[in-house]
Amino acid sequence: MAAALLFWLAALAGAQTAPAPGGAPAAARGPRLVIGLDGAEASGDIGVGIQIVIVMTLLTLAPSLIMLMTSFTRIVIVLGLVRTALGVANAPANQIVIGLSLFLTLFIMAPVFQRANENALQPYLAGTITSTEALKAAAEPAREFMLRQTRARDLEFFLQLGRFPPTRVNELPMRVIVPAFVVSELQTAFQMGFLLFMPFLVIDLLVSSVLMSLGMMMMPPAIVSLPFKILLFVVVDGWYLVVRSLVESFRM
Repeated sequence: MAAALLFWLAALAGAQTAPAPGGAPAAARGPRLVIGLDGAEASGDIGVGIQIVIVMTLLTLAPSLIMLMTSFTRIVIVLGLVRTALGVANAPANQIVIGLSLFLTLFIMAPVFQRANENALQPYLAGTITSTEALKAAAEPAREFMLRQTRARDLEFFLQLGRFPPTRVNELPMRVIVPAFVVSELQTAFQMGFLLFMPFLVIDLLVSSVLMSLGMMMMPPAIVSLPFKILLFVVVDGWYLVVRSLVESFRM
């Protein structure tokens, strides 16, 4: 999102400072639409036209980037498993789960976004670095964040699949880091979900045993155990514990 804003501002600046062809005043010619690949003011910079294409591409891929390159994946899976463990299908609703996951992601990723703004966006707007250098500087904080959460086993697995030679950590390409990060996040999320399921599973087993001993074969155990599971979750302040565990599980 920061890179998209960066290139959009650059495109607007290039469009406003573009000279009028032929020396004629702009007011005399009337409105025109000019699409070109020029606009690179520094050596190694990207033209305004290409920047607009990159902006549109980033806007299209923004949902995938948010889900796969941030803490969103782990958070939304764990919150969904909590709802499943409780046995309630629509409480909380999907919109609440997604919204809470998104704001927790913004909270956790705030230092990463701040570093990208200080090291990439602000120097680029000041004209001290080119757009290519800004892209590399903006990707570095996200790269470090993903590497902190990724298991070495997953990195080695994708290095073997890609037939890469022995590579240092600071030289790993993003096409290796991103899938390894996603696999590690899925593994961690399901491990946390398993631990969340255990106390609710014990309640289901106890309720089923009691109903069997009383001869109430036709009574669905889920209906009886649901109030007890909700009571347990409220007594231990479950949402606070879940959110706290999620936030503290990330290595910043």
